[in-house]
Amino acid sequence: MKNITKEFPGVKANDNVNFTLNKGEIRVLLGENGAGKTTLMNILYGLYEPTSGEIYINGEKVEIKNPTVAISHGIGMVHQHFMLVPPFTIAENIILGSEPTRKNGIKLDMKKAIEDVKEISNKYGLAVDPNAKIQDISVGMQQRVEILKALYKGADILILDEPTAVLTPQEIDELAIILKKLTQKGKSVILITHKLKEIMGMSDKVTIIRRGKLIDTVDTDKTTSDELAELMVGRKVNLVVDKKEMKTGDTVLEINKLSAVDQRGVVKVKGISFEVKAGEIFAIAGVDGNGQTELVEVLTGLRKAKGGNVSLNNKDITNTKTKKIIEAGVGHIPEDRHKRGLVLDFSLSENMILGNHYEAPFSKNGLLNYNEINKHAVELIGEFDVRTPNQHVKAKSLSGGNQQKVIIARELYRDPDLLIAAQPTRGLDVGAIEFVHKRIVEQRNKGKAVLLVSLELDEVLALADRIGVIYDGNIVGIVNAKDATEKELGVMMAGGKK
Repeated sequence: MKNITKEFPGVKANDNVNFTLNKGEIRVLLGENGAGKTTLMNILYGLYEPTSGEIYINGEKVEIKNPTVAISHGIGMVHQHFMLVPPFTIAENIILGSEPTRKNGIKLDMKKAIEDVKEISNKYGLAVDPNAKIQDISVGMQQRVEILKALYKGADILILDEPTAVLTPQEIDELAIILKKLTQKGKSVILITHKLKEIMGMSDKVTIIRRGKLIDTVDTDKTTSDELAELMVGRKVNLVVDKKEMKTGDTVLEINKLSAVDQRGVVKVKGISFEVKAGEIFAIAGVDGNGQTELVEVLTGLRKAKGGNVSLNNKDITNTKTKKIIEAGVGHIPEDRHKRGLVLDFSLSENMILGNHYEAPFSKNGLLNYNEINKHAVELIGEFDVRTPNQHVKAKSLSGGNQQKVIIARELYRDPDLLIAAQPTRGLDVGAIEFVHKRIVEQRNKGKAVLLVSLELDEVLALADRIGVIYDGNIVGIVNAKDATEKELGVMMAGGKK
């Protein structure tokens, strides 16, 4: 890719970027959230057309106007959110769009489809059951199906966008083996990621992009995680969470046989019990979709419990309204900052008082006091290092990291007894992650209780004092973080018992 520039209204997502991929290579495209990594790969896959620049494949200049053209040139892409049809079988998903037909050219030849899938899965060491339905297989297996889908359509260049975001440690190890096998067969792989540890174990070279510009390309075996973090952010980053030993206090949150259903009426939380004490970070670890979202929604008053109870400081708060839960001393960093954390069209000042907007000094007799609201915002912007022109800009104009800082500033200003932090660093770069981690540990060191819900096992192991592993709506085990290993947690995350 030569001199690729991509401009959107008011934003230069890619600025004169050069990117080369060699045959049989695993290349990582590394950068902060919003650095332009996915945009660059979407151009290669034909989802965007570049504003300027050229693409060459095997020395020939090509114009990739859409994904069909990309596929014809041997380029396949596995997106972060899988594009599979859950009620269809593995074979049906793999052949979708390229279905083999019988001699009359009309009827689908399912027997041939299954044979083709078996042949390609054996060739690349990607064992799957062609007749299994997508809705019945693990997330790791779904990713295999996505890779097979691309290979079935003739991909020689495989782009994987954040491929380890939803995998257990064992599935990540399996993925590394699969990618090595693919390159041994002459395929070339591009990984879009921000996870430094996995980069070191999987890739041959790393290309770093910062704010749309190419910063450097380095050999993986000649660099370190610290050096990559510095290239990515532009400054030194402390990748180790500084955490002192703490003596825990009284129980702040107690959950007893709690159950809840999702919007379809399916039971997602199945009689869970645990407690969180003052001065500790209790983490819930697990693969996405095992009941974490519903659990947090019940604790914050956003969903009704079907059974069991929740106590805060020995007071029953089961099925209490969100406003009362906030007033009782609960802070909440939600997993979806856009849907639950911010009103994107409100100013920063207005977002920073949500939940306290009806209290003095921010309002009197139902009228908002904007002098106090703006003064409050300026103080928090300074204290939490929110990068913004001023307090009047709309929340939607900030980067993901700065939006998260606004939410954290608002929730910690209330000085809650219990902080519920759900996926607090989702989509953030290492610099913003360092900031969020520091603030969470500060809460614990002040003697507050913290319930951390995270899909990132590194984050769980770095921050937690105790870890509860959730699988299929059940807590399958609780371990002390200092004794826990990735392997042990990975087994539990896949449903195995401690």
